Amino acid sequence: MIRLILVGVGVFLTSTAEAQGAREPVIDMHFHALGHADQGPPPSFVCAPFENWPIREPGKPISEYMKDFTGSPDCANRIATPTSDAELMQRNLASLERNNVLAVASGSAERVESVRRAAPKRILYGVVPSLKSSGIGDLRALHRAGRLQVIGEFAPQYNGIAPNDPRLEPYYALAEELDVPIGIHIGPGPPGAPYFMAEKYRMSLSNPLLLEDVLLKHPKMRLYVMHAGWPMGDAMVALLYAHPQVYVDTAVISFSQPRAEFHAYLKRLVEAGYGKRIMFGSDQMVWPEAIDVGIAAINEASFLSQEQKRDILYNNAARFLRLPKS
Repeated sequence: MIRLILVGVGVFLTSTAEAQGAREPVIDMHFHALGHADQGPPPSFVCAPFENWPIREPGKPISEYMKDFTGSPDCANRIATPTSDAELMQRNLASLERNNVLAVASGSAERVESVRRAAPKRILYGVVPSLKSSGIGDLRALHRAGRLQVIGEFAPQYNGIAPNDPRLEPYYALAEELDVPIGIHIGPGPPGAPYFMAEKYRMSLSNPLLLEDVLLKHPKMRLYVMHAGWPMGDAMVALLYAHPQVYVDTAVISFSQPRAEFHAYLKRLVEAGYGKRIMFGSDQMVWPEAIDVGIAAINEASFLSQEQKRDILYNNAARFLRLPKS
């Protein structure tokens, strides 16, 4: 059933690209279906990109830092949150259409279904898995209903859980059994995350090599490392080298990091020989124009050939998701 859905999407994107001329299709492997206030009460802002990260004075409450981070950040390219769910939906759909994007939407099953109903030819079903006892059963039920095309964003790091923790084994086993790709958060949360939104988050759990035993235990599993394991470039290259089935996405770092930093990290992976396993991801949460910025960051990379740009923006994800070549 999933393959039939993907074939239809592939045909749609090809015909849409032809109709739009220069607007070649893009696959966003990391798009969130959220409510407009899910990243804090509006209005809030994000710098796209941040050029200088705000400084926290440790003697002051974290709320003072948040004013500089998302309250009124000092940057040239600020994106504001929408003021309602309806506005968020409208801006999301506009960004997807403007950029000819097919997006893997992650979130609650209800939120993903809502955005898919609004744009059925633009959205693939992704689900953020619950770590509650009902989590595996819920995923199986969604798969039976044809509403599980990607498991992700899987983000145990926010709960202080390492990617090789035995508690996650049932999820990896299910992904392999059902042959459903799984995307796991390895890398950055918001700066200062353990102080204001995830007290168990630890950056030390960002080492991609923690996935080695998982991959060896589940050699048929399709897994991609979200955020490309930033900033652990050497460990990421090592994992890609030792485990040729692994892919990465460029989520959040494609729009939030200073452009020079993102390009340096991307160039590190490409020059190491992994340009065929890098997939575009925006990590669009409640700032829909982040998709535009992330795509521009790929297209403006002077060290990438046109073929490499198309690989990152579309071809690699199409292969990973097993879309038809047409």
